[in-house]
Amino acid sequence: MVTKKVHLKGADEALRLFGQNDQNLRAIEHTFSVQIFGRGDVLSIRGAPGKVEKALVAIHEMRDGIGRDGNGSDAGAAAGAFSSAGEATYTSMLGKAVRPRTATQKEYVKAIEQQDLVIAIGPAGTGKTYLAVACALAALKEGKVSKIVLTRPVVEAGEKLGFLPGDFYEKVNPYLRPLYDAFYSMLGPDRFRLYRDEETIEIAPLAYMRGRTLEGAFIILDEGQNATPEQMKMLLTRMGQGSRMVVNGDVTQIDLTPKRLSGLVKLPEILKGVPGMQLIQFTAEDVVRHPLVKEILRAYDSWENQQEPH
Repeated sequence: MVTKKVHLKGADEALRLFGQNDQNLRAIEHTFSVQIFGRGDVLSIRGAPGKVEKALVAIHEMRDGIGRDGNGSDAGAAAGAFSSAGEATYTSMLGKAVRPRTATQKEYVKAIEQQDLVIAIGPAGTGKTYLAVACALAALKEGKVSKIVLTRPVVEAGEKLGFLPGDFYEKVNPYLRPLYDAFYSMLGPDRFRLYRDEETIEIAPLAYMRGRTLEGAFIILDEGQNATPEQMKMLLTRMGQGSRMVVNGDVTQIDLTPKRLSGLVKLPEILKGVPGMQLIQFTAEDVVRHPLVKEILRAYDSWENQQEPH
């Protein structure tokens, strides 16, 4: 057990940070299993070292919210991340609720909650990875899993570069950076780095999954269309006790040569009838990016259909 102290700037900040009847602090205590004592403008946080560090990160992010909004509304919103989110799949540290917006997205979130394996196929911008990360963080928060593993094939860098940690990581890191975005927006950079450093969250190339058994993990495969059939089988058989998996991809964006080698294309057919698995098919109507993206997708679909030999 350790005790860490936070020195506040004065009574005004303390009042805004604590919330009505100290509800903000009680929410943090419940979430991170720590004890928080306030005396004047000093907070004392007591508990297991790792839990205390997480609570400190949450408190500092709430203080940042107060700094941006003098009336303390951001602090209350941040505390909302630890309380009931209603229909929200997950609520970020700064109070942003992550909710499915379309009927298919709602079906997707429900499938992730109920099934051990979910396969989601559809165009970019439909929220496949973002919602899966939100569901993973919710499962982590509720203690349903002990870690999150987010992986993707690194076709451009080559998956056979070997396993020299330094050199290999430097080569593939640019291809993994897009996966950090969802975690940054939901956790904030400080809390994300803490989870990553203690390996509660792992982001790695698909090649790093070989030979492992992932128990009590929420596993997300991003860009699954670029996994070969052998890689897909390898990942699916990594699931250990208490694990669940989401496989995402867009079969119109295959970078493999030839494209027929994609392990995602035949996966729904191969696993048809397997208990505990559900397929979700997204369309352009589920795109939640800029409205123009839907029109661009429709235009490309029309053009590609015209190119097919009759």
